[in-house]
Amino acid sequence: MMENDIFKALADPTRRTIFEKLASSQSMNASALRDGMSISQPAMSQHLAVLRQAKLVDEERQGRFVHYRVNPDGLALIVQWVARYSTTFWPDRIDALRQTLKEMDQ
Repeated sequence: MMENDIFKALADPTRRTIFEKLASSQSMNASALRDGMSISQPAMSQHLAVLRQAKLVDEERQGRFVHYRVNPDGLALIVQWVARYSTTFWPDRIDALRQTLKEMDQ
């Protein structure tokens, strides 16, 4: 199940940081991603591999560098997953809150 891969990838704080850095830029190479992080090059490569396997990150080779960027299709899977549960869970909760507020007003 693809959602499991996505949530597993984003469960790690280091991978979330990498993902957030990529989300705030067009693309970055692994060296630029390591700036400000105390992480080795091999560890960065492993984290990027997990993000790629979860389809959250794409890579593009430019000369001797590989540039990484957020894959919007991976984000679409997250949005679809959340939407599936929000339509069944939230309406009941909002109705219950509305009823509670009405009772408090009386």
